[in-house]
Amino acid sequence: MDRFDTIPEVALGWHQEGKGAVLATVVETWGSAPRRVGSQLAISGAGGIEGSVSGGCVEGAVVVEALEALEDGKPRLLEYGVSDGDAFAVGLACGGTIRVLVEPVGAVMPVPVLEALVAARAARRQVAYVADLQSGARSLATEGYDERFRMDRSGFEGEGQVFVAIHNPPLRMIIVGAVHIAQALVPMARIVGYDPVVIDPRDSFGSAARFPGEVVLNDWPDEAVDALGLDGRTALVLLTHDPKLDDPALEAALGSGAFYIGALGSTRTHAKRVARLQDKGFTDQQIARIHGPVGLDIGAASPAEIALSVLAQCTMVLRRG
Repeated sequence: MDRFDTIPEVALGWHQEGKGAVLATVVETWGSAPRRVGSQLAISGAGGIEGSVSGGCVEGAVVVEALEALEDGKPRLLEYGVSDGDAFAVGLACGGTIRVLVEPVGAVMPVPVLEALVAARAARRQVAYVADLQSGARSLATEGYDERFRMDRSGFEGEGQVFVAIHNPPLRMIIVGAVHIAQALVPMARIVGYDPVVIDPRDSFGSAARFPGEVVLNDWPDEAVDALGLDGRTALVLLTHDPKLDDPALEAALGSGAFYIGALGSTRTHAKRVARLQDKGFTDQQIARIHGPVGLDIGAASPAEIALSVLAQCTMVLRRG
């Protein structure tokens, strides 16, 4: 998914309201296809739509097929060639080809499976929707697709008969310290796809005026981090440069599933940080999870450059492990 959407939730709602619902999913692409594999379009029995499988190129044709599928209760595996003209209209340099799987909810996609998928998404649990196109079986899996989960990569397995749609929770970046670097990092992170949260108990730093439209918590970092939770789709970035604020949050993070932990400070500052954590009984393996000094070494000098280095390092860790 490009961003966390509500397409499965919309489809379930339409079905529960008795309107009928179909989910269309991009299962394969060639060339410069408008949407990535896993992109979805929900269609109601009344012809309402939510989402996209092609940026507008073939939605009309997919809706027609979806309504027919809703009537006969059978899936469709459609293939469309996107012409250069259509591709240009949606901002592409050249055309491509897409395959779209059309599944009526209930007749093909079991309602309990869709309900469990929606529940997992609401609970921020990663889950894979597995569709066996040969046997017709539909199921959910929470493990066995580590590489796909890490790369947010839906696609076919094996001989091309089993399609796996990855549903990851939205990425989150929890930033402790509402400093100048955070002011640059928050909009950058949002553009990349993170939902940022800024934590700073100092009202003069963590204010709505300094971070307009963003979530800012004026709580102590350890309490805020505990309340938010740190899972495998969360990055924690510590920027206060103050052990009284950074260390409690850091200690909470070292035992969590957060995929990235970064802490601002020089090499000397980080050495002192490591010593404090060792004195508190944290193992070398736990402490090694901390990226300190934070960010890739790109010679960053300004707050914006440091923010860029942090975001680049988060991306590297997320995608490469």
